Amino acid sequence: MLHTVRTVSLGHTSTSFFPFKPSHPSSSFAFHMEQTPILSFKIKQSNQPRITCQASSQKHEANAVSPRNEESAVHGLSETIVGVLGGGQLGRMLCQAASKMAIKIVVLDPQENCPASSLSYQHMVGSFDDSATVEEFAKRCGVLTFEIEHVNVATLEKLEKQGVVCQPKASAIRIIQDKYLQKVHFSKHGIPLPEFMRLDDLEGAKKTGELFGYPLMIKSRRLAYDGRGNAVAKSEEELASAVDALGGFDRDLYAEKWAPFVKELAVIVARGIDNTISCYPVVETIHRDNICHIVKAPADVKWKIRERATEVAFNAVNSLEGAGVFAVELFLTGDGQILLNEVAPRPHNSGHHTIESCYTSQYEQHLRAVVGLPLGNPSMKTPAAIMYNILGEEEGELGFQLAHQLMTRALTIPGASIHWYDKPEMRKQRKMGHITVVGPSLSNLEGNLATIIQGEKLDDKTAAPRVGIIMGSDSDLPVMKEAAKILEMFGVPHEVRIVSAHRTPDLMFHYASSAHQRGIQVIIAGAGGAAHLPGMVAAMTPLPVVGVPVRGSTLDGVDSLLSIVQMPRGVPVATVAVNNATNAGLLAVRILSVADENLMSRMIQYQEDQKESVLRKGEKLEKIGWESYLNHSN
Repeated sequence: MLHTVRTVSLGHTSTSFFPFKPSHPSSSFAFHMEQTPILSFKIKQSNQPRITCQASSQKHEANAVSPRNEESAVHGLSETIVGVLGGGQLGRMLCQAASKMAIKIVVLDPQENCPASSLSYQHMVGSFDDSATVEEFAKRCGVLTFEIEHVNVATLEKLEKQGVVCQPKASAIRIIQDKYLQKVHFSKHGIPLPEFMRLDDLEGAKKTGELFGYPLMIKSRRLAYDGRGNAVAKSEEELASAVDALGGFDRDLYAEKWAPFVKELAVIVARGIDNTISCYPVVETIHRDNICHIVKAPADVKWKIRERATEVAFNAVNSLEGAGVFAVELFLTGDGQILLNEVAPRPHNSGHHTIESCYTSQYEQHLRAVVGLPLGNPSMKTPAAIMYNILGEEEGELGFQLAHQLMTRALTIPGASIHWYDKPEMRKQRKMGHITVVGPSLSNLEGNLATIIQGEKLDDKTAAPRVGIIMGSDSDLPVMKEAAKILEMFGVPHEVRIVSAHRTPDLMFHYASSAHQRGIQVIIAGAGGAAHLPGMVAAMTPLPVVGVPVRGSTLDGVDSLLSIVQMPRGVPVATVAVNNATNAGLLAVRILSVADENLMSRMIQYQEDQKESVLRKGEKLEKIGWESYLNHSN
């Protein structure tokens, strides 16, 4: 189906065609073009022309639908024109993802210079809460989607009846934009939630406080985000002031029982138009003044917690209608419960990191979902990532200067990526951009993030160690140093530590249990005297452990070898020959090279060099004879 838009520029009039097809085969579109208002377009000079249009109340008789103009046809992965209600930073990043797939995005936003404006195929200036404007906008789109849920849902329902495809569905938006209805809906579907109750007056609020206890969370049902619309009453005496802070009972309030959470988690969930559901790894979100401040991926929680969080998120999204990306915010309580906080029917702050850290970003995934393309791989392609929100620290120009200083420091950090939203106005606590840092471990990234925030110069230190070489005594060092030499030859960052299983058991426990969090990937443990170190460390770490039997003064290392190979089932320890720390180093390199093409190539070259060395020696022996060979060697 084609829609005709009359473009007015430099005194000339031309007609452009916007082709689109339904994103779902069962969908149909029925528009009456003779009722389409004229759109006045402003062409702004830039490297790539950007079309900005403003809704007009004038009427005109529609042009007849003509065959597709091949010059304006879409040749991307989808011919569906994606209309986005809202042109903020989420819309901007949707446009960036769309450009990689040559999918055209048009945005509706009241601000002429909104963040998505310069990157969108077309920007219609108008309110996404105004019914007539949204209806007019929908006629230029193959599918409507959202970067903000605070839209006129009655208009969406009307458009759906006319055949317009909205993804997610208007029914999902209606549920989600009213937080109390959210709670009721998810409660009916068996999703674990904090207890909640509607508030109609102060007397009812007092009874709720008696029932739920204090502190008591009071929330607005609508138009609440980034901490807006939330107030905490720490006692009955504070109820009235908390209610007043939210605008009174006329604002439609409800109360939630305080969730004694130890961490806030989030899961990005994508659903395709075929109802395929795909979940991203669980992340931890850290808030400052009720605004998302830092996101850590993956969340540092036990595997069972990750599974449960993913299950709750999956079930929540499965209870809603429509395709797209949904963000599910969760509480983790001290006793291991997962409670749903709220859901957003769109890409979300907790998923910004996916641009750099996952095979398919949440923005690409959302576009895939709403136009009917197969969902992409949501898994992480880097071991760890941290996202840091750039929030306005000061008003105006000073705020811009501070933000730019922060971004300049980030440019010195390996694995850091900057996203600046290009908002024209700086305000305190306003989201102006974000920084994502990827790397080998959360511990390593936390250090890099501290460097960015605190403004300290990055130390010229070696990269975070990937292999830990440990021994119970410095008497083992003459043997264990050979493993370090191999790792140095292959350029593998490593550390050498004295960690005694008997003299410093607490140190051993801490080292073994925290090594993987610091980015260590393999541990080489020397087994001297009593030979307990490799096995004890293997029992406390999820990492592969390579034991090196060290020759002692009495049993020549055989006791150490037997101690390593006789570990009980469930506690594996690899081993090499007595005193052969060289092979331990090589084995560590081979383990790492499975997921490191550079190391694999160097290992292959090492083997070829070994082969060439043996062949050269053989040729020399044949040429000069064994006596001369031995004399020459001496």
